[in-house]
This record gives sequence, C-alpha cells and structure tokens, in this order.
Amino acid sequence: MIKRQACVLIVALLAAGSAYAKEKKAKTERKPSPVTLSGNLQTDFLVPESDMAIGADTENKTDYANKYVLNNTYLDLNLYSKYVSAGARFEFLKYPLPGYVTEFRGWGVPHVFVTGKYKNMELTVGDFYEQFGSGLILRAYEERSLGIDNSLRGGRFTMTPYNGIRFKLLGGVQRNYWEWTYDQSFVLGGDLELNVDEWLQRWQENNTRLQIGLSYVMKHENDEEIGLTKPESPNMQYYLNLPNNISAFDVRAKFQKNGYSVLAEYAYKINDPSSMNNYTYGDGSVLLLSGSYSQRGMSVLIQAKRSENFNFRSLRSASPTNTAAYLNHLPAFTQQHTYALPALYPYATQPLGEWAFQGEFRYSFKRKTPLGGKYGTDVKLQYSHIRGLHRPGLNATYIGDDGFERRYFAMGTDGPNAEFFKMGALYYQDANIEISKKFTKKFKLSGMYMYQSYNKKVIEGHGDMVDSHIFVLDAKYQHNSNLNFRGEFQYLLKQKEEKSSSKIMSVDNNDEGDWIFGLLEISFLKSFMITGSEMYNFKWGTHYYMAGASYTYKSHRVQVAYARTRAGFNCSGGVCRMVPASKGFQASYTFNF
Repeated sequence: MIKRQACVLIVALLAAGSAYAKEKKAKTERKPSPVTLSGNLQTDFLVPESDMAIGADTENKTDYANKYVLNNTYLDLNLYSKYVSAGARFEFLKYPLPGYVTEFRGWGVPHVFVTGKYKNMELTVGDFYEQFGSGLILRAYEERSLGIDNSLRGGRFTMTPYNGIRFKLLGGVQRNYWEWTYDQSFVLGGDLELNVDEWLQRWQENNTRLQIGLSYVMKHENDEEIGLTKPESPNMQYYLNLPNNISAFDVRAKFQKNGYSVLAEYAYKINDPSSMNNYTYGDGSVLLLSGSYSQRGMSVLIQAKRSENFNFRSLRSASPTNTAAYLNHLPAFTQQHTYALPALYPYATQPLGEWAFQGEFRYSFKRKTPLGGKYGTDVKLQYSHIRGLHRPGLNATYIGDDGFERRYFAMGTDGPNAEFFKMGALYYQDANIEISKKFTKKFKLSGMYMYQSYNKKVIEGHGDMVDSHIFVLDAKYQHNSNLNFRGEFQYLLKQKEEKSSSKIMSVDNNDEGDWIFGLLEISFLKSFMITGSEMYNFKWGTHYYMAGASYTYKSHRVQVAYARTRAGFNCSGGVCRMVPASKGFQASYTFNF
C-alpha cells in the first residue's frame, strides 16, 4: 500500500512538472511574461534488502521505517517578478533513506517565503537562509545529504543606502526538523558590510578591493531545569542558573589586489552552557586567517584557524549527535575528497576547540616544456593538519580550594582554560600530491598519493589513531564525441605496526585493514552512462559492489543502481552524519525547470 502511494505521488508530480514545462514553452514562444515560474524536483528511492554480513537489517525499524521502499522527495516552486518573488517547498520524508534520525521523518510544506524589492531595499517574510561573513556566528543553510535545514522563519530586511554600504537586519525562530522553536527560542541579528574600494576611484582603477564587515547575533532561550549534584553534597539536587540571552560578535576584513587576497576574521561568543560542552560557562572564540595568490597556471592557498568552545545552537539541550538547531558553521580546513578511499575517513570539525592549518599549491607546466610535454601537466600539493587545544582531557580532575576533587568539564564550572598558542593531541592530518597529464588528444591520466592520520577516538568516539597510505589512478579515454571511458583504481594501505612513543594515543593497525577499489564508467550518445564499481576489504573479506546506469535529457536526469554500501560517515564542510550499511535497488530522478 505504501509503495503504491509513493509511486502515485511521484507520477503525479512528474506529470504536473511536464505539463507546466510544455505550457511555459508555448507561452514563451508567444510573448515574454512579466512573471516567471521556476523550480526543481528531486526524488531518491531505495528498496532495501537484508544483508547481515554488512549489518544491513531491514527489520531494524530505527534505520528502516518501512522495509519495502524508502524515499526522500523535494519539490521547489518559485515565482519571480520585478518587485515581488515567492516560493514554497514540498517535502515527503515519511519513509526516509537510512541514517536519518527519527525527528527527520515527516511530510508537508516546511518552507514558504515572500520577498518584496523596491529600489535599494528588500524585505523577506517567511522562511529564509542567510550567512554572515564566513558563517562563524550565523549560517542558516540546507544540505540534504546530511539532513540539514536550519532555516529561519521570520523576517529579513536588506538595504544599500549608499554605494559600498549594505546592512541586514533579521529575526525569527529556527527550524528544528518538522518543528520550529516558537516556544523555546528566537534569534535576532544584524550585519554591516563596507566596500571601501567603491568610494575610491583610484583603487578601482588599480584593481584593489577592501571589504570590512561587522556582525551581531543574539539568541534568546527560555528557562529550563538542568539538574546536577555536587561531590560535597551528593544527596542534594541543584539546578543551573542558565543565561537567557547569548550574544555573538564577528568582525572581518578582506583585502584583494590583483592576484593577492587576504582575509582575517574574529568571532566571540559569551558563555553558552549546552549539552555539547556539558553545560559549562566559558566564553567562546574563533580566529580565522586566510591568504591566497593566483595567476595563470599557478595558485597558492594558506589558512589557519583556532576555535574554542564555539558550539552555537538555538536549543541548548539539543543532542550533540543531531544536525538540527545549529546557528553557525565552522569550516573544516580539510580537502573534501571525491575519491572513495581518500574519503573513507572524513574529518568532522570539533566545536569544543581545535587548531587547524591548511595549505594548497597548484601549478600547471606549460605545453611543449620538458615537464609539460605536448599537452601540459597539472600538479597539486595539499596539506591539512588539525590538533586539539592544550588543556586537560575530559576525564582529568583537579582538587578545588575546598579539598574536593572535581572534573575540568564539570557542569556549572567555567571549564578548562586553554593556553592560546599551545596545541594538544593530533586530531587529523593528510598530505597528498596529485598529478594530471594528458598524453594524447584522447587519453588523460591522473595519479594521487595521500598520507592520512585519523584520530578515530576523537572524531567517532571510539578506537585509536588510524594511519593510512592511499594510492589513486584515474584514467580517461575519449574515443569520440559519443563514446567515453573512465576507470579508477584505488588502494588504501594501513601503516605497519609501530611502537608509539605516546602514552596517550596508539596506532590502531587493526582498524579495518587494507582496502582496494575499482571503477569503470562508460558514457555514450552524450546522454547515457553505465557504471560499475567494487570495493573490497582484505581484513573481513567483504565486497561492496555497485552497478548502475543514468540517462540525461535536457533538464531531466534518471539514475538507477543496485549496490551494497558500507556503513560510514557522510560529511560535507566538516559536518557529518553516520550512515548505516545498506543493500538494495536505488533510483533517483531530478528535474529542473
């Protein structure tokens, strides 16, 4: 019955979209309309099968709300005119794909907005997304693969009173899956940006840009009872005195001249006890520095970040494992790998505090040079290094003035103070080199080597340090305009067992052992693609395979596959969610109009 209902729903949506597209085309041919309609449809299906060898169990109602068919569907519709625009989104997530929390399930129209524009002013009422600066104190955004939609419902006013001056004012409540924080909290914020170069003609002529930004965000959250006990009186119940108004500030400056770019940004947040920091009262801060240089055939990027106690959510008691109710976003400063094995151990930003460094160098050797050859050669070097702050661990204790032993992260305290320039344990690092070379007009080969250290205990909450060597070969052959081949070979080798000098962290050489991955992709007739892949684990002798096909026609794309998928983290921009193992038939359809 459920399967039939889902099929009927999708067929109806497709029919409506196709009918509108035809009508729109006919009208466009006759006369341009002052009002335009656009939108997109995205629907993904999984027909799950049990496979206990990989831990896929369709009888587990936590991961599989319906064991026959799972589906995520989004339909966006937007109207645009000269002065007014409006939009709405329909979501059907009653039986979502595996890995989403229970609160994610539901269906309805959770996103509706109307925007009015007049001269240099704009007003939005309803649901909207927004980001101040790099997002350190505010980033309301959507990431469907992670189940993130932390939009704000309320109002936003934007104005540009003079050239080079723009400010925003906003306020509202935040989406929390299928609820909003009406009875719990609301958010107010403002942002001011000054483009100094727009006032200086000489700077514009010399291609010089300077942008200065100031931001403020305040969340108000109602009282709630958070109880605790003290060592000196274990039989008595105490309650925390929680702040109702939490303020965060951000100041930034970005300078650009020719190929040079420098960004400095600092954010500060007053004490914000929450479930993430065990309800401690220390202030939070983030310092971000980034510099880059680019010219034809070469680019350099260097950036650093220090963050401490900067978990910022509209609900202090939200579960640390949920992706909802986040007001801000801390960039990961790690490369987001697209290859399967380099992405096997992705890094998740640690909001309690970290030092993060990233550097990248790209260079293209010119054609008809000794290293460039006939068609040129591209080289990329990338390095990421992330460490914790230097402070006692979560289980460390100290003796207070009253003689009682207390934990540094004990509820109701200020938490540990970290020295600014001192660093703690290694959380993550990777160093990789990638070389791409075109040997003939039809054949191109790319190779990558990567060394990775992954602190599984910190990032996932269990295990030890995992050190790996990863090798990738990517070959592309274009036979003609209608036939292309692409193949991948990847190998992940765990570092051999060594005695660690550290008494705190050891190298876990038995984590999951070595991996091998292969992929073959054939594209033909410019619209069809057939893909097959195999990922094999040597330690467990487990195969993870996939066979699929896709078809693209104008704004339509259909994709089908049969796959056995490994359990692991799905990450984007340093935010991750755990996805359980699955097996079964997959199908997806997207339509943009």
